[in-house]
Order: sequence, then structure tokens, then C-alpha cells
Amino acid sequence: MRYRRFGKTELRLSVFSLGTMRYLASPDNVWQTIQTAIALGINHIETARGYGKSEEYLGKAIALGLPIPRSQVHITSKIPPTVDADTMRRYIDESLEKLHLEYLDCLGIHGLNTWEHLNWVKAKDGCMQAVQEAIADGRVRHVGFSTHGSLDVILAAINTDFFEFVNLHYYYFFQRHAPVIELAAAKDMGIFIISPADKGGRLYTPPPTLVDLCHPFSPLELNYRFLLSDPRITTLSVGPANPEELTQPLEVADQDGQLTNEEITVFERLEDHQNLALGTDLCSQCDKCLPCPENINIPEVLRLRNLAVAYDMTDYGQYRYGMFENAGHWFPGMKANRCTDCGDCLPKCPQNLNIPALLKDTHQRLQGKTGRRLWE
Repeated sequence: MRYRRFGKTELRLSVFSLGTMRYLASPDNVWQTIQTAIALGINHIETARGYGKSEEYLGKAIALGLPIPRSQVHITSKIPPTVDADTMRRYIDESLEKLHLEYLDCLGIHGLNTWEHLNWVKAKDGCMQAVQEAIADGRVRHVGFSTHGSLDVILAAINTDFFEFVNLHYYYFFQRHAPVIELAAAKDMGIFIISPADKGGRLYTPPPTLVDLCHPFSPLELNYRFLLSDPRITTLSVGPANPEELTQPLEVADQDGQLTNEEITVFERLEDHQNLALGTDLCSQCDKCLPCPENINIPEVLRLRNLAVAYDMTDYGQYRYGMFENAGHWFPGMKANRCTDCGDCLPKCPQNLNIPALLKDTHQRLQGKTGRRLWE
């Protein structure tokens, strides 16, 4: 296991962090998973107020005893932004009580997704007042935020200079947040990549086309290597449902150097294949088509189409597409069948894509079961 400095927090975190959103079967399963993770070198555990009984179960495991001193295990919990300081004070106290902890190494403002959320954070008597009080009295050591928001919201949140770290979606198949990586690194913030296996493309169950293109590597291994080769990134989340699911991700826990020539060749193969498969229908993700009058998140819809057409990642595309209209501010935007052919996007597109036709095609390809957040 490699360890990296978590930005200005000065914590040294393992390059893989244990996420606790999935292994909620029982307190015993949580305890066993934590024991295994720590034995394998993981020293950072992340939970959240909104993850069902995760805080409660993690607290029971902590009460049973950690295999190494508490000072060597860094624990993060996340709490949603609140309108007022009193609510945040209560939430912090409740999280510490559930976790059987005297302090949190890191507190993340969970889901800083909208301009309204950012205004709550910036308000003089808002939630950050309570966070600063908790930092002053030692109940919280460091503060950051997690986000599913737009690029503009994320950059604005970083530029408040309130935060020491960011939990971010960024992967080989989703590089729209590259400017966030750049800005956060410039401000010496810790960068925690969340859900690289699942949100990164459901890479634990890749389609045969993608497997063949990535050979001799697995798609999951390549995505991890893409991230670990970037020294600005501190740590990646791994969210096992049981101890056994830690094995595959941690096979690359000591491979954090520059990409090899062979890996670079595979990434070039993936790009060439995408260009050939999509031709003039390839959306470059420039976002210039926005805003859409019908509130369709056109770039994200067409990103899912890119992946489905180029790499047969239809299962992943259906999974993410089903979140539209069903996950609120966690995955905003309407489905592609809301397009009215108004043509507002057409003159904005530098590639002259027939966006309405591509939206219709995406809906036909990816419509399926509706999705929900895992803890809902």
C-alpha cells in the first residue's frame, strides 16, 4: 500500500480509502471488513450521515476495538449542508455519538451540489459557523466537501477557501472535472476520488468489447492506474460489500507510478476506437450546448451515448440514465425524450452535431428501469 499527503490537512492517507456505503448487512460484516482493510494497509475510513446505518454500524465496530491505535486510523464522515448553524451542531454531535468518537479527522459537507447549497455555506450564520466551532474545540480536525454539482458550482466552492479537501467524481471515462483537479491542487487541497469502480463505468462487470480493448489489463485496473498515476490525487474510494471484495482493487495499491508505455498504448487504442465507432457523432463534452430550455443535461446524456456506442457500455449507460428525474440534485436533468426539437442547442455546438436526433437515439438505447441513490 502506498500513502500520499492529503493536501494541506497534512494527513498521510493510503491511496485506497474504505467507503462504507455498501457493506450494511450487519455490524459483524462491517467489523470484519474494517479488520481486513486495515490489515491490508488502508488507514482511511469514510462514512456519512446519509448512508443508512453506516455510522451506527461503524461505531459498533470501533467500540469493539480497532486493530491499530485510533491515531493511526483517519475517519471521515459527511453531513449535508444545512440552512442554519444549530442544525449542523446537532448533526455533528449525533454523528460523533453514533461513531463512538471524540473527534472526526475529516468532516465533509456532503452533497454541495447547487448554488443554494453554496449560499448556505457562505452565509454568515450558516452551517459553517457550527463547523468552525467544532474545529476550534477539537471535535473536527479538517473540513472539506463532496459534490455531484456542476463544474461551475464546484470551482466556486473551492474558491471560497473554506475547504481543505474535495471528494470528487473524476475517472478515465469522465474527465469533465479536470479543471477541478487543477484548481484543487493549486490550492493544496486533498483530492479524494469517489466511486471509481461503480460511477467510473461499472468496471467490475465490463462488457466483452471493453475487456478486449483493454487487454492485457482489466478495465478496472486501467481506471485505477489512470488515477493513481496522477500525483495530485491522494486517494480512491473502494466500497466493498464484504471483506473479499477488497482483493481485486488492492492488487494495484502499490502501483502509483507513471503510466507505462503498454498502458499508454491501451489508452490510445481506446481513444482511437471511440473516434472510429462514433465518427462525426462523437460529443466532445464541451458543454457549450447548455443551458437547455427543457433542462436536459445534454453533455451527460451524450457522454452515456458515447460509451454505449463505442464500448458497448449499455448496462452502465442505462444505470446512470435511469437516475435522471429520480435523484434530485444528486443527478440533475431531464431525460432526453423531453427534447422538443426547439433547436436552441444547434448553433451553439462547435461540432455541428444533430443534438435532437442524438438525444432521441440515446433515449431509445438507454431507457429502462429508473434508478435511485443506493441509500434511498
